[in-house]
Amino acid sequence: MSTKTDEPRTGVDASRRTFLRAGLAGASVAAAATGAAVTPVQAAESDADKKKARYKETDHVKKYYATNRY
Repeated sequence: MSTKTDEPRTGVDASRRTFLRAGLAGASVAAAATGAAVTPVQAAESDADKKKARYKETDHVKKYYATNRY
């Protein structure tokens, strides 16, 4: 059984965590500099595109239903 200490870890775990922290810090700085985190994302579809029918029962769909007995 191991005991928990406040000493910093050494080895692979420590270097991996340091690498990830540096990557996250760099990504957040880049996002703040470009303003990507501040601007809202707009919808890619128009209202007409959202309302149109998307499902089409084609031959391969019918074959799938027949194969799986739906």
